[in-house]
Order: sequence, then C-alpha cells, then structure tokens
Amino acid sequence: MRHSLLYIISACLLLAGCDMIDYHPYDVRISGETNVNAHNIEEIEARCLGKDTLRIVTMSDSQRWYDETEDFVEHLNQRNDIDFVIHGGDMSDFGVTNEFLWQRDIMNKLNIPYVTLIGNHDCLGTGEEAYRAIFGNPNFSFIAGRVKFVCLNTNALENDYSQPIPDFEFLENEIHNRRDEFDKTVISMHVRPYADQFNNNVARVFERYVIEFPGIQFCTAGHEHHLFEEELFEDGIMYYMSACMKHRNYYIFTITPEGYEREVVYY
Repeated sequence: MRHSLLYIISACLLLAGCDMIDYHPYDVRISGETNVNAHNIEEIEARCLGKDTLRIVTMSDSQRWYDETEDFVEHLNQRNDIDFVIHGGDMSDFGVTNEFLWQRDIMNKLNIPYVTLIGNHDCLGTGEEAYRAIFGNPNFSFIAGRVKFVCLNTNALENDYSQPIPDFEFLENEIHNRRDEFDKTVISMHVRPYADQFNNNVARVFERYVIEFPGIQFCTAGHEHHLFEEELFEDGIMYYMSACMKHRNYYIFTITPEGYEREVVYY
C-alpha cells in the first residue's frame, strides 16, 4: 500500500500545483541511474551470446500498480530460468518524472536485466523527455542469441506528428542492421496496430515492414490492460497483448531453433 499511497499523493500534488513542493512535478532532473536500457542491453547480449534457446518475460502497464509490480519482481526473482524481461510501457500515468523513477527503482530489483518501452501515458507532459533521460531512445533493438528484438514507439496520437510514429526509416534500417548476427525477429511495441493510439492510416504499411524481418516469430504489445492474442493481418504473425499489472500475470516465451512456445503465469 505504501507505493499506492505515494502515487495518490503525487497525483494530488500534480493537480494542486507546485506551491507545496520545491520543484515542478514535470521537472526532468534525474537522480540515480540513467541510460537503463543501454546498460541492460549490454548485459542481455553478453549473457545470451551463443544460446540457441531463450526464455523471456513480457509484461506491461505498471503505471499505478506499484505493489503489484513489486510482487511481480519478488515472484520472478524466485525463478532461475528467465533470460530477461520486456516491459511494454506505461510506467507512468501522468508523465511525471517521479513516476518513472519509482518504477525504475522497483524494476532494478530484478535479478535479471530488463528493457522498457515507451507507452502513451509516458508521453504526457514532459514524460518523453524523462523517459529518454532515464531509459534512452524510444526506438531501439538488441540481439539475444540469434534473435533480434526490435522495440518501437507506436504512440502516434500522443505526438504532434513532428516525428514519424512508427518510424519506418528505423524499421527499414533494422531489417538489415547486424544482419549476419540474427536469424529470427521479435517486434515489441506498446500500442498494437488497429488500437486507439496507433496511426491506423499506416497499419498495412507497418505490416509490410514487419513481414520483411528475417524469421519473424511474433509481436508483443500492452496498452489495453487485458490479456489477449490475435492474428491482426491474417499473415500468420501473432500479436500477444499483456495485461496491466493489476491482473497479476505475465507471459513467458520460449524461443527455440524449431519455433516458440508461450505460457501465461499468474502470481
């Protein structure tokens, strides 16, 4: 309950103004670790080098469920068979800097590395600036074993269209970048195609890029706060949507040379 209480207090301060605090809640002065994704990607690539089987966890939307996220970390730390975690975005509810810092500090208690995508709530206020300062570029990729993981900002409606979302130039480059190092691909995003925050004018264009990736296995997303799976384009590519942390569950994907399996774990 203590983190839930902190969340409520922070929200009240945000709504009441900044007279009661010595800096604005959207101030992006960062304390503690920065460039979290880059540091953890270095660890992921090193620990997965040469592996032909990966076991990864995907989860999402922890923004107001601090206690549930702490319980997730404690639960996952009891396992020794997971390589890394992908957080699907929406660490924050209002884009307030402290929300990112609190969530970062909880996730940093994991015994294994993790990466965090940017969600639509993370783009509110100065949230994107805070995300970039703490976690890094919203579009990034890494290679674990022989699998490339491509992580995307797909939160089009929270943007002023001054930058392309999704970024097709980034996708085009990632099809070819480090091509000799991977045989399979997993694409992760916060908002899936045809959801409310996606730029659905380019949904089919997005699919054309996805199917060009070598050995595309599946895509993951969050945002909609409930667990479900769907083949969005009738192209054989499944999209797996994680629930919010309120529901206390997460996906495990096991990727092998023969394909992949997935399971849902409740805690």
